[in-house]
Parts: sequence; C-alpha cells; structure tokens
Amino acid sequence: MEQIVEQIVEQTADQTWFITGSSRGFGRTLVRAALEAGDRVAATARRPDQLSDLVEEFGDRVLPVGLDVTDPEAARAALAEAHAHFGRIDVLVNNAGYANVSPIETTEDADFRAQFETNFWGVYNVTKAALPVLREQKGGLVIQFSSMGGRVGGSPGIASYQAAKFAIDGFSRVLRAETAPFGVKVLVVEPSGFRTDWAGSSMLVHDIPEAYDETVGAVHRRLRQGGDGASTAGDPVRAAEILVRMAKRRDIPHHLPLGVNAAEGSIAMDRELLADDTKWREVSRSADFAEAYPVPFPPDQAD
Repeated sequence: MEQIVEQIVEQTADQTWFITGSSRGFGRTLVRAALEAGDRVAATARRPDQLSDLVEEFGDRVLPVGLDVTDPEAARAALAEAHAHFGRIDVLVNNAGYANVSPIETTEDADFRAQFETNFWGVYNVTKAALPVLREQKGGLVIQFSSMGGRVGGSPGIASYQAAKFAIDGFSRVLRAETAPFGVKVLVVEPSGFRTDWAGSSMLVHDIPEAYDETVGAVHRRLRQGGDGASTAGDPVRAAEILVRMAKRRDIPHHLPLGVNAAEGSIAMDRELLADDTKWREVSRSADFAEAYPVPFPPDQAD
C-alpha cells in the first residue's frame, strides 16, 4: 500500500519545465499541456511577447524567457533566469528546430550550416547550460526532440535537418551515460508527421533542379499537401499530454517514436538493420586478429 501511495504522489507531483521553441508548434502545445497539468514552465522563444496570452491565463506559473538557442551565452542566461525564478529545473525540453528543402548538391553551405546551428548546436548549448543545475539537484529529465527522420532517415531534400537529428541521438547516448550517476534521465522523442506548422511558414523551399524532381520534388509536394500540416495524422495535443505523463514516471524509455508512421517505421528499420548485421556478422568478426580469416562473403545478389 505504501508503494502505491508513493507512486501516486510521484505521478501527481508538480514539476518545473524549461522548454525551447515555445512560441508555436509542438513547443507551445507542450507548454500548455504542462501548465494544465499543474506544472510550472519557463517557456523560451526568440520573441517572448508571443507568450503573453499564456501569462494572462496561467499567471506566475509560466515564465516567458527570450532565447536564441544558437547563442551559448544566451542559453546560460536563460537557464540561470529560470532556475533563479523557480528554484529548480525538473524537465528540460530541447524542441526548437526547423528545416529548409533543397538537394544536397545545390544547397548553399551557409543555409546547411545555419540549420545545423539551430537543430544540433542549439540542443548542445541548452543542454550544456542546464547540466550544472541538473547535477547539483541530483536529478532531472532531458527530452530531446529528434524525429522519425533521426531514426529512419533518408528523406530527400532535408539532409541538414535529418543529419542534425541523427547527431542529437549520438549526443544524447553519451549524455545519458555521463549523467546517469547524477540521477538524470534522457529521452529522445521521434515524431512522424504531426499537425503543426513545421512545413509551413518557417520552411524555405529553394530551387529544385529538374534532375531531382522525382526525389526532392516529390518530398516537397508531399510536405506541402496540407500547407499548415492539416493533412498529417499526428495530434500534437495528444503527443504533448503523453510527454507530460511520461515525465512523471520513473521508468522512461531511451527513445519514444510518436505516431503510427514513427512507430512502425522504427520497428521496420530496426528489423532491417538486425537482418543486415546478422547476415554480415562473420565477415565483421573476421576483422579482429583472434578470429578466423578470410571468411566467405554471403552470396552476392543483383540489385
């Protein structure tokens, strides 16, 4: 009975969140879900005035904070402000990010790097700024927004975005190993298509050469079908509520695909990788001095 009471207390205890990219999309929906659950939120945005309606509705349980995640000093200042105001940070959410569309061959280097600055280095900056707080308070949860593309990948036209999402996963695996002794948990969230404005006004579509129409052009047309995301299957309100409930658990997965396409696509990719690794296992092992060498390759197959 005591254990049941303890679990109920833990699941209903209020928490303090720090969420990047809170002005719209997933970030804003998650801010509202956390506030409606009775939690407190430091909600960051480049323009914190865009969060004034939440302040009017939820009062001092929400703290709007100005933040450009690409600026390391701004990240440190924002975390310090939130910590001073609320006294702790229980859940850090790195959500800020965007994608532009163009083939790798014709993408301007500056655009590719600018996307990476927000999508990966922004995560690095904010996470690093939060670590002293999480370590000293001996616990917390870091939620890193990746995407289905960061697990499955291969979507033509958004190479910078997906490369950053893969990098977030690698970064988060090391982060998990380093901070586990401090009681810090790390969750990588991998959504598929959701009804947000991710493919809307924040996405720039550069010229797509005719040679790439069947690949990059096809992805562009699919993304634009719903304009504001209306044709996508995922409900961001449900996703936000799932994450708020997840944050109140002790047993938290390392990765959480969100949406049917993410769930099924991740399982299919994992099976494909396992099949490949199993097929080539003996060849892989033969590279070590102690193993038999050479070994036969699997039968060659036509494409």
